Amino acid sequence: MSDGIQEAFGLRRRPFDKDVPISELWLDDSRTDAIDRLVDAAHGRQHVLLIGESGTGKNCALRALNDRLPPTHFRVWYLAHNVLGRRDFYRQMCEILRIEAKLMPASMFSAIQRELSSLVSERVHPVVILDEAQLMPDGTLTALHLLANFEWDSQPLVTFVLVGLPELAERLKLGLHRSLLTRIAHRIELGPATAQETVHYVRKRISDAGGKADLFAADALVVLHEATGGVLRSVDIVATEALRLAARQQLKVIDRSTVRKALQNTPLV
Repeated sequence: MSDGIQEAFGLRRRPFDKDVPISELWLDDSRTDAIDRLVDAAHGRQHVLLIGESGTGKNCALRALNDRLPPTHFRVWYLAHNVLGRRDFYRQMCEILRIEAKLMPASMFSAIQRELSSLVSERVHPVVILDEAQLMPDGTLTALHLLANFEWDSQPLVTFVLVGLPELAERLKLGLHRSLLTRIAHRIELGPATAQETVHYVRKRISDAGGKADLFAADALVVLHEATGGVLRSVDIVATEALRLAARQQLKVIDRSTVRKALQNTPLV
């Protein structure tokens, strides 16, 4: 059932939903740079560490990465269930590579390396995105180090993009994972938006959805930023609730009191 947001404000779609087209992603300088570095790493067959607090736009950067890598030369896979042990991780790799999962981990490891090598011989570079990598068991992280080491560490068969919360970077500094860390060429960190960036973000999302960019009053945007700390996912949640409340009250402009009421209706309060 419609919540009345689109009808009340003449919008083509709900402005803060997750299914925003890639062409309309909001990208500030830091996020544009992050995407450029991700793309460069894939072309350079290098591994990447992408970190940031929840809701700061890591998945948006990954969507943009996937969009910019031509499928004729790249295969991009996204793995989110990363609490698995080494054997089940190898099974996941076999599944995405469409090869038979063997019984023994060593057999699967060899089969995975052969398939990766086959793709490279066809001038296709595999990119494996590992989301929530801070949850990966130590044994699975060790498996990444081993898969990254081929032909005496002379042939990069795959680009691993390790994505996670900031504590992932600290964990990789432990002696157990130093070999993996030294094979990662790029560390990219995304932070929350500044107050001015929050203003630009909200106005762009509304404008792209067909609404008036100044639908949120200036003081409402100040409250919105302060309430969310510039975490974009939280901005989306509170802004959507503010639109819903404004639609019910037939408001034409969303003021700071509406944003405060919206915040009370979310788990972020």
